[in-house]
Amino acid sequence: MVEKIQQVAQEIETAPLGNAAELEQFRIAYIGRKGLIAALFEDMKQVAPEQRREVGQQLNSLKNRAQERFDQAQEQLTNTTESVSSNNFDFTLPTVPNTLGTRHPLSIARNEIVRIFERIGFNLSEGPEIEDDWHNFSALNFPENHPAREMQDTFFISQDRDKLLRTHTSNVQVRLMENQKPPLRSIMPGRVYRNEAISARAHMMFHQVEGLYVDKNVSFADLKQTLYYFAQEMFGQDTKIRFRPSFFPFTEPSAEIDITCLICKGEGCNICKGTGWVEIGGSGMVDPAVLESCGIDPKEYSGFAFGMGIERITMLKYQIRDLRLFTENDVRFLRQFEGIL
Repeated sequence: MVEKIQQVAQEIETAPLGNAAELEQFRIAYIGRKGLIAALFEDMKQVAPEQRREVGQQLNSLKNRAQERFDQAQEQLTNTTESVSSNNFDFTLPTVPNTLGTRHPLSIARNEIVRIFERIGFNLSEGPEIEDDWHNFSALNFPENHPAREMQDTFFISQDRDKLLRTHTSNVQVRLMENQKPPLRSIMPGRVYRNEAISARAHMMFHQVEGLYVDKNVSFADLKQTLYYFAQEMFGQDTKIRFRPSFFPFTEPSAEIDITCLICKGEGCNICKGTGWVEIGGSGMVDPAVLESCGIDPKEYSGFAFGMGIERITMLKYQIRDLRLFTENDVRFLRQFEGIL
């Protein structure tokens, strides 16, 4: 065993390490999992117990020496390569011209959404992304056992689950109703977080825009006309929209909002799941319990609310089939939006 160690030690000292190929060959032969040193460690079981300590020390020294020689040769080779590259650089080449950046497609869509609603009297409101349970759940009529309050759906940042990353921008609606008296007409764009698997259609971080209108004699017809106007201004006058009955804890009655899929033109694709329709959000009349919890008399005032995903709207607007492109910072993708404000 000692003779084998001495023989391998001699090979390590004399092995050529002049280029990348020789360096890789050295690594495989001596340092790798199937190299000679690993094989010697396997043979330790055949060494007499009284000799194992001494032989083990020799093997450790051999392993350290092989690694040391490999690291030194690798560093020397890297420095040599960088030196050659620097010496071969042509300093007479023209400089790379400065290029203008582009707006992110989500910012473009967000700004257009804001402009559309501002034209019909909505103002802009914002709120915190780190929220407490009251403004994110309780004030919005979420029961204590609602699935959204579970760890698999929400990112909690405190052990008592009172602090969390907001799951929707409805928290801004609550703060607005608490601090201002009706009439209220506002939209709330912002970033939200949900504990979801990332795919072409979903992400754990995305953007929403929600709207709120509270005044005397507000009806469901007002909600429908507002969203009809938005869909046609955003996607074109030929866009069709439909409302499907649904349920949300903070609105009653509630409806989901669908528009014709602009990517496949209603023929069916992975975005619309083959139906020809794409859901862009939810809506409904503000539940009287929510108005009351925010200090507004539900007998005097009524209101509607809606919420939409900005990513979904952007995908439909610009024919984008994979939501993950928005967060990958691929310059080839972003440069397609040059000149769009």
